[in-house]
Amino acid sequence: MLLAVMLPSCFGSNRSAKDYLSEAETAYKEGNYQLAKLKIDSIKILFPKSFDEINSGFSLMQEVRMAENKRNIQFCDSMLSENYKQLNEMLTMFDFIRDDRYQEFGEYYPKIYPHNASLNRNGLRSGVSEKGLLFIESILSGTTIKHNQIRAISIDNTFAETGVVTSDGLNYRFNTLDKSYEIVRYSGNDENGLAQFIYTNRDKPITVNFIGNRTITTTLPNDAKQGISQSFELSNLLLSIEQLKLEKEKSEVLIRYLESKKN
Repeated sequence: MLLAVMLPSCFGSNRSAKDYLSEAETAYKEGNYQLAKLKIDSIKILFPKSFDEINSGFSLMQEVRMAENKRNIQFCDSMLSENYKQLNEMLTMFDFIRDDRYQEFGEYYPKIYPHNASLNRNGLRSGVSEKGLLFIESILSGTTIKHNQIRAISIDNTFAETGVVTSDGLNYRFNTLDKSYEIVRYSGNDENGLAQFIYTNRDKPITVNFIGNRTITTTLPNDAKQGISQSFELSNLLLSIEQLKLEKEKSEVLIRYLESKKN
């Protein structure tokens, strides 16, 4: 092992460093940017005194990073184009609601489970913000139990449950002349994978527990399951679009930086 370490420094280190640089250039031209970067990094590690090759490797690394990020932008543009086509088709299944007085971003509600009509029965409704954040709201009418958590149970006894929501801003309790209502919103960590569970089990019977001072159980109707499933798919698509936009922006910023260094 010692002999193997000493050989590059004792016999033809300049030639070996040039070989690494040549291999890096070949990998760069072939579009194998990861291999090119690996070869360039190896020059600095294995041949620390090969200054010409190290400097050439640094210049080549800038070109590799430039090409790599240009390719990333092309990939993001291609994926965004496909995602936006899918989004346009998917949005036909949703109503868009935004109150300009209070909301910077609007929300999408599945048409299959109308948002306004959902107060007429106990159950779950769902929606997605413009930025892709999914939320589920539990609605309990006619009974007051101060519920702040829900559990969905499939026919095979597997289940998922939300976190306990304690924020007043996510709990709505009010009374009309003839009925009381409780509405609790679960999003982010509080949602805790409930939508994905319902999406996975959307073709099976699902019961829902409203958990508060006591527990009330109801069966989740098919239109609610389908609405939550559609919201889950829309959320994933919108989040994917946001991530692609972010990755593209990062590559554009890096390219501008590399160009400024070159100039």
